[in-house]
Amino acid sequence: MAHEQHAACIRACVECAEACEHCATACLQEQDVKMMAECIRHDRDCADACWAAAAFMSRGSKFAAAMCRLCAEICEACAAECKKHKADHCRKCAESCRRCAEQCRAMAGTAG
Repeated sequence: MAHEQHAACIRACVECAEACEHCATACLQEQDVKMMAECIRHDRDCADACWAAAAFMSRGSKFAAAMCRLCAEICEACAAECKKHKADHCRKCAESCRRCAEQCRAMAGTAG
């Protein structure tokens, strides 16, 4: 079953989506929300990509590898943006994004 074959990547995508959702919400509570706007945008895009990648893999979609390649790219961009901020939620999100990107690249056969 596809969901069993890609269990580690699905888990990484779900964990990353949750971290991004949390980060975006926490960014809205920061003192200078305007300064966090780009982080929030990246978090939302990344969470959506991660949820989609997990769904594609879970149902064995023939587009799962392509979705994972895109997800890895979006995760890397989100990690880079979150890394610019000192907030703990941004640091944790960046770590989760990097782990997810690594798993997605491996799933899609584009490790590197």
